[in-house]
Amino acid sequence: MPRPASVDATLELLAGENYLAGRPLATAVFLALSLGKPLLLEGEAGVGKTELAKVLARALDAELIRLQCYEGLDIASAAYEWNVARQMLEIRLAEAGHEADRAKLLAGLYSRDMLIERPLLRALTQPRPPLLLIDELDRADEPFEAFLLEILAEWQLSVPELGTIRAAHPPIAIITSNRTREIHDALKRRCLYAWVDYPDAPRELEIVRRKAPGAGERLATQVVAFVQRARHLDLFKAPGVAETIDWTNALVALDTMSLDPQSVADTLGVLLKYQDDIAQFEGGAARAILDELHAEGILEPRP
Repeated sequence: MPRPASVDATLELLAGENYLAGRPLATAVFLALSLGKPLLLEGEAGVGKTELAKVLARALDAELIRLQCYEGLDIASAAYEWNVARQMLEIRLAEAGHEADRAKLLAGLYSRDMLIERPLLRALTQPRPPLLLIDELDRADEPFEAFLLEILAEWQLSVPELGTIRAAHPPIAIITSNRTREIHDALKRRCLYAWVDYPDAPRELEIVRRKAPGAGERLATQVVAFVQRARHLDLFKAPGVAETIDWTNALVALDTMSLDPQSVADTLGVLLKYQDDIAQFEGGAARAILDELHAEGILEPRP
């Protein structure tokens, strides 16, 4: 599929995959596609950064190549490694062969055929531009960022034993960070940047309508209003959009038509993922939010 020709077309492209982006985010995506620049997305966990990459890959019919970052991630796991088992076999064959064959076999120990491609190298060698997702870069060690600079700036990777491998068809690159640590300026300078925030109530309600179609309008409105207020509390981890969707679907599965203290108490583990946050809601926070919704007419008056 051709890339979108405008910001409006980008909004439509994402909406066609049920991803409702705000205009600033759609603008960042459009510019990243138009300029061939990596896009760095930062924001709280659960706001839809990874989902955006998945949706964009589907919408553009591009292969999604995902590198999930973690502490201790190294070049062998992220970019490439040599096929040591095959190299050892070649060495044994060389030792048993004639001199001419031995030289030929040994010369091929560090050939392109001996290289095992990991996500970063695979993204540079595809016949069509893939979408490269470098997910949760803040989880990787800081030196790993320096290794990425050549790839993100030049769309190439240097292999000391082999030389430089350049992308004939540069990937679309999206990098995400939950900001558990700061990403270095050197990497940020090579990227376009967008902060992905929680959606406002109208947009979150439309997301719930699309992602939890089994919920009635009343329940969907109540869930979104509850979650929007919950995010203003002092929580260890505020619920993301993914939790809003999961909670709505859980309530539907329990045949809940409208929020009430019991249905909220029974399903807090779907919305919140830390015991201290759950304890805060059980201690009165949930009741206070429900009282607000009653006062505003979002919940039906109590009998």
